[in-house]
Amino acid sequence: MIIKDIQSVTPPDESWLDLVSIAQAELTSEDPSFPIESALKPGMGSGWRASEPGRQTVRLLFDEPVRIRRAHLVFHEEERQRTQEILLRWSSDGGHSYQDIVRQQYNFSPPDSTREIEDYEVDLAGLTTLELILSPDISGGDARASIAELRLA
Repeated sequence: MIIKDIQSVTPPDESWLDLVSIAQAELTSEDPSFPIESALKPGMGSGWRASEPGRQTVRLLFDEPVRIRRAHLVFHEEERQRTQEILLRWSSDGGHSYQDIVRQQYNFSPPDSTREIEDYEVDLAGLTTLELILSPDISGGDARASIAELRLA
């Protein structure tokens, strides 16, 4: 597996998977005004947000095994200073065992640092489950996890 972090805007010509059609989402919580579909399909809204503060899990269960070569995530924080940690991992056996793709921490410091773009080149064949674990404030504050965009190619 090769991981490459690219801090740039996503090229519009990428062949993104239609995650809403080929996967089911399992969530630890969801604000009804910010459903997961709006993070999985850009242009459908303002992204996903948890209904509860604290650590959250977003799990995508694919109808059929897929191969992905790119994972693109975008996070926004306009209101509070905090350090967020994400763990992105994958499974080829329906979630019975996982392999880490990346564990990353980054700081939001509005108004200067309000957006984080994570773009990873990967080679994951036979992907059946993708799991994103978000700790929105590692200091234990009451921030709610959110994802502006989650796309796979």
